[in-house]
Amino acid sequence: VQLVESGGGLVQSGGSLSLSCVASGFPFTSYAMSWIRQTPGKQRELVAKITPTVGDVEYGNSAKGRFTISRDNAKNTVTLQMNGLKPDDPAVYYCFAAEVKYYSGSYHYTGLEYWGQGTQVTVSP
Repeated sequence: VQLVESGGGLVQSGGSLSLSCVASGFPFTSYAMSWIRQTPGKQRELVAKITPTVGDVEYGNSAKGRFTISRDNAKNTVTLQMNGLKPDDPAVYYCFAAEVKYYSGSYHYTGLEYWGQGTQVTVSP
């Protein structure tokens, strides 16, 4: 199993970055994909999440209106487009995969999950 993130780096405040995560070794369309970020001394924070096939999305408060998550199931890829980056956004951004089952009208997590190695995002003033 691999989750390989790319696209992090240094950007000026107000700028944009696009993070990508390429997955392999598991059935991508059975997994909800998320971007989660963490800064030293803080808890991990959900940035955005997208369901496997319906494509429902959920954003953390910090991401609403600025970031967009999408997935390409044919390429086993999930992307996070980040616009209007702020000084609060620097963190290590992790790609996270969680297996889900759809029944009774909603997705249910099975507990099987994987993490990428993370990619650093830095925002300069």
